[in-house]
Amino acid sequence: MFEIRLLPALGMAFLAFFATAHAQADGASSLRSPEWAQPVGDQFNLHQMTPTLYRSALPSSSALPVLENLKIGTVINFLPESDAAWLKTSDIKQVQLTYRTNHVDDSDVLAALRAIQEAQANGPVLMHCKHGSDRTGLIAAMYRVVIQGWSKEDALNEMTLGGFGTSNGFKDGVRYMMKADIDKLRTALANGDCSTSEFALCSMKSWLNTAGNSRVEPKKDPELVLTP
Repeated sequence: MFEIRLLPALGMAFLAFFATAHAQADGASSLRSPEWAQPVGDQFNLHQMTPTLYRSALPSSSALPVLENLKIGTVINFLPESDAAWLKTSDIKQVQLTYRTNHVDDSDVLAALRAIQEAQANGPVLMHCKHGSDRTGLIAAMYRVVIQGWSKEDALNEMTLGGFGTSNGFKDGVRYMMKADIDKLRTALANGDCSTSEFALCSMKSWLNTAGNSRVEPKKDPELVLTP
């Protein structure tokens, strides 16, 4: 993979980089790696990550012709507000996975990555948040690392310097990615687990549901029939 070593190694120095990242972002376009998501037109921060995955800011109904031209089959929304208003005249499938970068955990990331993989079976996918930078940026970075095998450094370079806009939420995404156990995430994704921890809330709910469904009804004694 073609790499641009714009950021130092992951660590405290990487967090310090954010003091100047916003100032550098505007001039980073000339240093963009060809591996990074490429812009598609000039509307709603739309970029193509792979042949079947796009990222953007919140679209509107005026974006429908563009999405239909790209043959988007599914839109994944990370906002608390539904896409129903602007997608009501379209056959595009809607998936809503609300989360916040300052409260993100492995279950949020696994849900998003699994939704992307499942939706890609039915055509290209668009994922978005409001501005297309922080929530979308973090899931895009995790897709790069967990699914495509990028290094954390390369994925974070793209997230922060790729020209998708600036955000105070970047520091939360960086903090999560620095501590994320990528091997555990890959294993959980492959196994269909909702989290990397069996003590996560979603894991506990799944265990309780399984236990409830597998409960065996007590066997009744056969009725005693007396014959004359």
